[in-house]
Amino acid sequence: MTRRAAWMRAGLVVVAVLVVDQVSKALVRHNIVPGERDEVLPFLDLVNTRNEGIAFGGLGGSPLVIALVIAALIGILVVFALNATRRWAWLSAGLLLGGALGNVIDRVRDGAVTDFLKLPHWPQFNVADIAVTLGVLSLFFVLDDRRDR
Repeated sequence: MTRRAAWMRAGLVVVAVLVVDQVSKALVRHNIVPGERDEVLPFLDLVNTRNEGIAFGGLGGSPLVIALVIAALIGILVVFALNATRRWAWLSAGLLLGGALGNVIDRVRDGAVTDFLKLPHWPQFNVADIAVTLGVLSLFFVLDDRRDR
């Protein structure tokens, strides 16, 4: 795959993640009262919460959060630029960038991220968080793929 095709595919994934993330968060903000729980499945509730921090609410409200997010976005772009022609690198980069940007949009607009998925014994999370997690996991496989060496 060419670099250009990889960047275009990554861009499409970014857009798809952003659309699903922002639409789902808007639906939650408009349909679920903060603090209310709506059971979807026995192991999954929908909630409407705000997270001012990063993973698991860490560094809540700290200016360091924005600096860490900017550093992470730059890091993702650099790693992708160096590995764009590797198999599936576009998917990892698109998931990571789309997820990170989805939460950045919330921080800029609301000062906090909207989280709404709640599993038992686990902090609330959102679609952007899922994308970031899948992006990190897939990046390990992309970088370890010996067929690209």
